[in-house]
Amino acid sequence: MLLAIDTSAGTSVAVVDRDAGVLAERSSPDTRGHAEVVGRFIRDCLDESGVAVTALSGVAVGMGPGPFTGLRVGIAAARAFAFGAGKPVVPVVSHDAIAFGLIEPTLVVTDARRREIYWSTYAGSDEVGLPIRAHGPALCKPAELADVVPGFAGYTRLDAVTVSAASVGLLAESLYLHKRAFAGDEALYLRSPDVTMSAGPKRVS
Repeated sequence: MLLAIDTSAGTSVAVVDRDAGVLAERSSPDTRGHAEVVGRFIRDCLDESGVAVTALSGVAVGMGPGPFTGLRVGIAAARAFAFGAGKPVVPVVSHDAIAFGLIEPTLVVTDARRREIYWSTYAGSDEVGLPIRAHGPALCKPAELADVVPGFAGYTRLDAVTVSAASVGLLAESLYLHKRAFAGDEALYLRSPDVTMSAGPKRVS
């Protein structure tokens, strides 16, 4: 069983089991209130599912693409919970979770703010039902999408407002079952964060 968290768009938390499916899930489309709800969602999902922390095998987390401020909340929450529980963190690409279970060629699009969008294309699913990502994740202006996506006309467009943590968790379970690679440990911001660290103290004359 996994606790799953994604804050790449809205906020979503779930508890999933490879055999039993989705045991509990809480989601909000709010793109600015991640920190206010993620802790409550974790508590509610654990309470509703009746799953003890000790019974979890890990914490799945969506690594984006997503805006810096929101995405880091979910990743930090997953890492902190996993550290406290003594469980591993299982990272997955958030767009892969959206495409999980889709058969037809699909263009997944999510809001990147600053009048930009994130996109990934999928050729369908492989022999065990895992998404086949053809291109992306990448970042562009909405008006540029048809020009930058290879084979744009061949895909069905799917605009996602939130990323289901249940899909994140079930994807992670399937990746593990079929011995496929998880995502990397680096968040997929795809652009520089809004805030940069200072180079050092300024000289005062």
